[in-house]
Amino acid sequence: MNIKDIARLANVGVSTVSRVLNNHPDVKEETRQNILKIMKENNYIPNNSARILKSSNQKTIGVLVKGIFNPFFAEMLEVIQSAIGTTGYDMIVQHYDYNTTNEIDKLVAFIKEKRLQGVICLGGNFDAKLEDYLKDLPVTIVLASVDTKITTPNNILSVIGIDNEKAGYIATKYLIDTNHKNIAIIIGDSSDKKIGVLRQKGYEKALKEANLTNSYIIEGDFKYDIAYKKTKQLLLDFPEITAIFAISDIMAIGACKAILDSGRTIPKDVSVMGFDGMDIGQYYNPPITTIKQPMIEMASLSVDILLDVLHNKSSNKQITLETKLIKRDSAL
Repeated sequence: MNIKDIARLANVGVSTVSRVLNNHPDVKEETRQNILKIMKENNYIPNNSARILKSSNQKTIGVLVKGIFNPFFAEMLEVIQSAIGTTGYDMIVQHYDYNTTNEIDKLVAFIKEKRLQGVICLGGNFDAKLEDYLKDLPVTIVLASVDTKITTPNNILSVIGIDNEKAGYIATKYLIDTNHKNIAIIIGDSSDKKIGVLRQKGYEKALKEANLTNSYIIEGDFKYDIAYKKTKQLLLDFPEITAIFAISDIMAIGACKAILDSGRTIPKDVSVMGFDGMDIGQYYNPPITTIKQPMIEMASLSVDILLDVLHNKSSNKQITLETKLIKRDSAL
């Protein structure tokens, strides 16, 4: 969507749209309001143009974070901020809600409004369509902690993450190998079309290989309280469950409290597997068995690759990092 498209939809000339954008007085109020309405309906954000982005003296890197409260990304942000702080660039952080559906629009708006030279995205349901929106913007982009299978025809961005399906499989297989047959999974929410779906696929693959036909799936919305409430109800509805795999440590902790408040013990009655390997998990009682993501490496690489591409030292990259099963007391 560009200024010509807005002019066509409003049935006016490009110069009229330009005058509205620049707040000139010589436009009829009715025409002005109609143009503004069309811009809003089409999520049009004035591009301050690629020329301005190129010529700007600002040295600013943005970090776009999925989730208003996401402790895993908060830990990554600390590493990223420390790394960027030594480069001479300023850093701007913007969060958006898990339930946001127009994530590409959020990214494009962030780039244009802040006139960014580079962006690191932490999480997000991005796909190959991203190229259509970014091809005219001279901005270096790194997607971190996303689906590493994302590809763009012209290799316009870098991707760093893990094999989420494999990690979900390893987590579930560990529970199966410790003699659990009724295993539940706590996913994020239905709007998560990438990482959550892949971890669930790994869970389902492990069950199928073990000829286990019962699957139990609830949504914890990546929050302690929601995971707690949903787990309490799950245990009431399906008392045969002996293990729970939560696709984030936050939801695993919520599930643990629900188990204990339901009069059961961990891991004797119900084992719990988390995901992420956050520091908080090892200090919970009992310490959470989890799939540890290489958070520090992922965050550091995001900055290194961004700067290398930004300074024409390398091309964009797609990197898949390894996870590690951390065995603790919550799953036996």
